[in-house]
Amino acid sequence: MRILFLHTNFPAQYRHVAQALASVSNNQVVFATKNQDVSLPGVYKAIFEPSRNPHPSTHHYVRPLESAVLHGQAVYKIAEQLKAQKFIPDVICGHSGWGPTLFVKDAFPNTPLICYFEWFYHARGSDADFDPTDPLNVDDIARIRIKNAPILIDLYSCDRGLSPTFWQRAQFPPEFHSKISVLHDGVDTEYFKPQPGAKLVLPNLDLSGVDELVTYVARGMEPYRGFPQFIEAIAYIQERRPNCHVVIVGSERVCYGKCLPDGTSYKEFMLKKVPLDLWRVHFTGSLPYNQYLQVIQASSVHVYLTRPFVLSWSMIEAMSTGCLVLGSNTAPVAEVIQDGKNGLLVDFFAPQQIADRVDEVLNHPTRMAELRAKARETVLERYALADLLPKHLEMIKSIAG
Repeated sequence: MRILFLHTNFPAQYRHVAQALASVSNNQVVFATKNQDVSLPGVYKAIFEPSRNPHPSTHHYVRPLESAVLHGQAVYKIAEQLKAQKFIPDVICGHSGWGPTLFVKDAFPNTPLICYFEWFYHARGSDADFDPTDPLNVDDIARIRIKNAPILIDLYSCDRGLSPTFWQRAQFPPEFHSKISVLHDGVDTEYFKPQPGAKLVLPNLDLSGVDELVTYVARGMEPYRGFPQFIEAIAYIQERRPNCHVVIVGSERVCYGKCLPDGTSYKEFMLKKVPLDLWRVHFTGSLPYNQYLQVIQASSVHVYLTRPFVLSWSMIEAMSTGCLVLGSNTAPVAEVIQDGKNGLLVDFFAPQQIADRVDEVLNHPTRMAELRAKARETVLERYALADLLPKHLEMIKSIAG
């Protein structure tokens, strides 16, 4: 079987699927991507790059669409090169939204396309209007609607779609739901497993003597993932618990949502606003997987906050290690965590309540042991890679057939 993957990043959501397919000797796996840095055994990378950036004079509503078209054009050229090399895929798997999938059905009209549908944008009722202190204007509402243009083209042209959670699929127009299967990427529960008594020792950070460790993980330090609220909660936690340390994993950048207008990072802004004992707050930056694993295995309580938006892998990975996750009571989190059953839920906008529930965890380790066990149980039952990877492979094989 010949499989073509399309994603601006590599390997992203397709890591395990591409690796599994490439391990079969009579399969040919090609991955078209912009990322030149990473490689996987048996996976041939076809690097594409848009010919230019969106033009500055393009209407700002339309710039994301122009960017998608430019990415689609770049992939079309790669497709022509692959055809010249006699590579005609039996199936194409591509992430929808950034444009690589836009014209692939024109390049390979007889090849079925499976699109990964991660998010459909709404001005009202999900992430964009969630924060009452950050109201939308007319420009925002119109711009958000237009962001769906490349996704709508993919919804029409793909043969099958998948979304990782029911919440994420629910964002798509109901008339397309029958085309979209809910199938999570899966978490490697053998890798993300409990390590009883684990203490955190990283190359530049030794917290082996710490008994109370609060952790937070996100790609960026930003409002979408509740970073400002978490910093405010730390002030309450430090006031009450003099021996508690906090580890924050992530980059000093904004991945989702708006940057501050003066170019200041949210880390700088919040640390000026909220006085903290920084000797007990540790910013690690982004970490390699093995060190990130050590952080969540050693965690006393892991705080995961998000607007009603795409659910992070990190939350389910933390649960898989038997972490006690204190999550925001928002729809994507509540799909996985039941308050008091396999974790705890808290108001996204309530730093003092976050601190109260951190106290609850640290004051009642015996009661929390049951929630930790249930957290891992939830992942084993619903999100284990060992169960979900065969379903991904079966979907690909059946559609290729």
